[in-house]
Amino acid sequence: MRILSRLILIYVGIVFLFVGSAQAYEAGDSKPNFIVAADGSGDFTSVQEAINQIPDFRANETIIFIKEGVYKEKLILPTSKTNVTFVGESVNNTILTYDNFASKPNLFGENMGTTGSSSFFIFGNNFTARNITFENSSGPVGQAVAVRASGDKLIFDNCKFLGFQDTLYPNESGSRQYYRNCYIEGTVDFIFGWATVWFEGCEIFCKTSGYITAASTNQGVSHGFVFNNCRITGEAPQGSVYLGRPWRDYAQTVFLNCYMSEVVHPHGWHNWNITSAEKATFYAEFGSYGPGSGSEERVSWSHQLSSEEAKSYSVISVLGGEDGWNPIGHIQP
Repeated sequence: MRILSRLILIYVGIVFLFVGSAQAYEAGDSKPNFIVAADGSGDFTSVQEAINQIPDFRANETIIFIKEGVYKEKLILPTSKTNVTFVGESVNNTILTYDNFASKPNLFGENMGTTGSSSFFIFGNNFTARNITFENSSGPVGQAVAVRASGDKLIFDNCKFLGFQDTLYPNESGSRQYYRNCYIEGTVDFIFGWATVWFEGCEIFCKTSGYITAASTNQGVSHGFVFNNCRITGEAPQGSVYLGRPWRDYAQTVFLNCYMSEVVHPHGWHNWNITSAEKATFYAEFGSYGPGSGSEERVSWSHQLSSEEAKSYSVISVLGGEDGWNPIGHIQP
């Protein structure tokens, strides 16, 4: 009887740990499985501790509610941690940050490199984040990634990405990612990588002169980066920011119905001094408006889409893939 009672207590304890205490959860109707709180009022005081407790390849969603606070951790979401959702208590005050940078020596005395500088590595599929700030706080010291996003079917809703050079790294070719109502800031190539990404209603803030995107789309991939109803703003000098330059020859980046402030260079796009890229890249706009939107001075090898061409771009046509993934059905209104 004592053994049975102990087993029951252990089982109840495990269930309570996984279900979590829901009283503090105010970010939505779904209840969290784990609560992270820096002040010790949750299940864990660190985000990585919560990640480590998620059962591998769990088919159901695991929700981690993160209370307000600054969590200085170098985070990894492994490939085995699938269907994970992070919900912050507030976007401005729930901050996941670290301060590595590319030229910083690692344990072996070698430079970390761009990838190694990442504050948060996301390898797991079906990851969602809401109301969270992701930051690389190392400052203007060269490449310093806030988030390296490599998993497939990733959603970021009402999130902030703070950094300078190479802030956001949608990394993997074949990865599909959706960003809604997000704020992304940086200086040089601060949105870069191979993934296929749709940005909806985001603010892209240019801190200095530089380049917003450095897509590395592989040859034969249908889409790279698509920005829809976004705002290009910043404190950079007038006409000093290019919409993109090609990290690889077949880079694809499209801006649809986006506000372009005066920071945008009249030419719009840069070839990275690689003339061959002018023939292979696909850089395009439709419906740009604002003081930086003048199409008359755009480089001749970029494209101004027709209405019919613009209609071919939708979340489903860009991100749907073979399984018809629709991220809009997975986010709150």
